[in-house]
Amino acid sequence: MDKKNILIVDDEESIRWVFKKGLEKEGYEVHCAEKAADAFRMAQETPYAVIFLDIILPDINGLEALTTLQKIDPELLTIIITAQSSMQNAIEAMRLGAYDYLIKPFDLEQVCLLTEKALNTKALKKKVQFLEAEFQNQLMVGSSPIMQEIYKTIGKIADKDVNVLIRGETGTGKELVARALHYYSHRVDSPFVAVNCAAIPKELLESELFGHEKGAFTGAIATKIGKFEEANKGTIFLDEIGDMDIATQAKILRVIQERSFRRLGSQEDQGVDIRIVAATNQNLEELMAQGGFREDLFYRLNVVPILIPPLREHPEDIPALVHHFLNRFHKELGTKVQYISSEGLDCLMQYSWSGNIRELENTLKRAVVLARGDTILPEHLPAAMIQAYPPNDSRNERGVSSLESFLEAKLKQVISAFHHLGQGGLYDLVTQAVDKTLFQLALKETKGNQLKAAAILGINRNTLRKKIQSLGITTRKGN
Repeated sequence: MDKKNILIVDDEESIRWVFKKGLEKEGYEVHCAEKAADAFRMAQETPYAVIFLDIILPDINGLEALTTLQKIDPELLTIIITAQSSMQNAIEAMRLGAYDYLIKPFDLEQVCLLTEKALNTKALKKKVQFLEAEFQNQLMVGSSPIMQEIYKTIGKIADKDVNVLIRGETGTGKELVARALHYYSHRVDSPFVAVNCAAIPKELLESELFGHEKGAFTGAIATKIGKFEEANKGTIFLDEIGDMDIATQAKILRVIQERSFRRLGSQEDQGVDIRIVAATNQNLEELMAQGGFREDLFYRLNVVPILIPPLREHPEDIPALVHHFLNRFHKELGTKVQYISSEGLDCLMQYSWSGNIRELENTLKRAVVLARGDTILPEHLPAAMIQAYPPNDSRNERGVSSLESFLEAKLKQVISAFHHLGQGGLYDLVTQAVDKTLFQLALKETKGNQLKAAAILGINRNTLRKKIQSLGITTRKGN
């Protein structure tokens, strides 16, 4: 194994000697310090994986030294050494961030086991941080009911070793679903390998998937490992599987049935432990009817089907997607664009998005590059989107007309109800109820900011205050 640097900080020479001899036998690089000051200097010069730190030191208390060492290297794992097995020392050490503590006397086996445990913990923590950082760019975004159902399905099947067929239009995020299935499965520590079957010529696809032996065909100058072998113990994502030729489909079926495959040019089978997730934007039922896709393979892959909706069917997710992409581009491209105007967002909301989420992503990236301030405006969007967005006058007329129609329908219901009840004074009752509700909603929308609420309602602040008082509306203090 690679040598790991370990630092022993103890004023007793015999303790330092025992640690050094014992840990060096296990392959560790061991350095020793008698004082905290020496430990600080050494920690600044050398990245240590683990430090064993005595509480009683000649210059300062070991718990004080722990705080300083953590400032020098926040990733450092510190194991406190103490001859006093007091509750106070144990609690204080863990509170300050120690990984663990050893009580004297101890044996070398205990030291070695604790060191190994600490290093495994550190490695696992780094792996989790790496996976989380990697997955952040592969997040599925959206809270619409249709997306919530997809999340539920992923949650139910992610840790089950069943094949999944993801269907949906181009750009809907089929690979994101496949990655989520892998990330939340027990195979997360093993590879996720994606293969776009439509992007590889059919004469090369078999070699790409299964590999080949040296000399298997002209140009095969060395043995090559295929994608199935590369993804062993993990997940292979076969994107656009509807474009795969019949001959290769038969070999995929054999892998599913036999859990083995052969490299091109080999006479030996190789076992493989793998989960297959496939995806397509094609109508596989039509392809099967035309003889372009194997029916037996379809049923093997379609154990759990997941249908990804086109973006036009859940436009309510567009604002969240815009926020997600703008944050990502801000980090990746170093731009200052972080916002979109309400008119710009309206343009995006009313567009049909034939290219789905991928088209939205590319549109926003283009807009981010063109924008000069921190906000995307309609003029930064493609002309087709602006043309599809109705002008202000038309929108206002349509909005007023819609509001009038809505109010007319509701007021008919109110008049009918009160007519049957035989109650008078309906005008005062309705106007007061409408006013109170309208003003409450405006204040709620502006979080109690009366100036902003007055602007929304088209009245001045004094009028708003009088209305609040006369209608008995309760506002938060300080507004």
